[in-house]
Amino acid sequence: MRPQLDFIHEFVPGPSERTLLLLHGTGGNERDLIPLGRELDSSAALLSPRGRVLEDGIPRFFRRLAEDMFDLEDLKKRTNELADFVAAATKHYKLAADQVVAIGYSNGANIAASMLLLRPEILRAAILFRAMVPLVPDSLPDLSSVRVWIGAGNQDPIIPTSETQRLVEHLRSAGADVTIRFFNAGHGLTNSEVEAAGQWLKHLTS
Repeated sequence: MRPQLDFIHEFVPGPSERTLLLLHGTGGNERDLIPLGRELDSSAALLSPRGRVLEDGIPRFFRRLAEDMFDLEDLKKRTNELADFVAAATKHYKLAADQVVAIGYSNGANIAASMLLLRPEILRAAILFRAMVPLVPDSLPDLSSVRVWIGAGNQDPIIPTSETQRLVEHLRSAGADVTIRFFNAGHGLTNSEVEAAGQWLKHLTS
């Protein structure tokens, strides 16, 4: 594990033991999801890294070969880099390592899902907005202690509902407790789903 915090990131301390790992979408940065994190849990610490891959000059968390075709070798490498960063950050900021909840949007949701499948020890739970199946691991991890909330748009031009259902099936096959909600929306977030995700997070038992 790298001891250095080698991602550009924002850290906002909070009074509770929970830490929200905020993972932005394509073209976002480490500040984009800070307001969303505060809205979802006003007392959690916020850890928000910037993706280290540039696509046409804008940040992402991993490379893709086309809009719906991921560079799987790069995805695996970047997933492990991000997981190592989170592990190092929990030590550096003296956070509870077993209370990290990922909040990912689009590209950020995809790498969060990849982390669940490849480095399941990092995350206790995840809220995934507009996620796809990032990869299919050689063997499924044991996610029986992990809870996941997935928010999808029924008019999303990028992610068909069938792709969201595939992700749900993979996570449930690994034992995860998955809640999926479809909203009357496209690829962008709506107030109603942010509120629904916040209610789910509020009832996440410690």
